[in-house]
This record gives sequence, structure tokens and C-alpha cells, in this order.
Amino acid sequence: MTRIAKARAWLRRERGQNTVEYLLMLSVVVGVVLAAGMLLKKFMPGLFGQIQQMISGAAGSLGSGS
Repeated sequence: MTRIAKARAWLRRERGQNTVEYLLMLSVVVGVVLAAGMLLKKFMPGLFGQIQQMISGAAGSLGSGS
């Protein structure tokens, strides 16, 4: 058996994750993060506006002394 044939046989026997499986998992994670980011992008301006109103209202009530 040649060295190349021995190396191929060893790689076929190898158990567990290999590089391709890790790349597939990484691509799924990146896809989910991108999809979540695109969905949240629609809601962020309104959310920041609500937070700004809450802060302004709290600051106004503190300034009034009541």
C-alpha cells in the first residue's frame, strides 16, 4: 500500500466532525444571525424612540419635583 492510499484509508476511518461539517454548522449560525438581524432592523428605530420617550418622561417627572 502506498503512502497516499494509507492516508486515504486513515481519513476514511476517522470518526467525529471534520472541516466540512464545521463549515456547514458555521454557515447555519451565520445565516440565523443575519436573518435575526434583518428582522430586528425593522423594529429598532421604533424601540429606540420608545426608550427615548421613557427617558424623557422620567427626566421630566424628576425635574418637576413630584
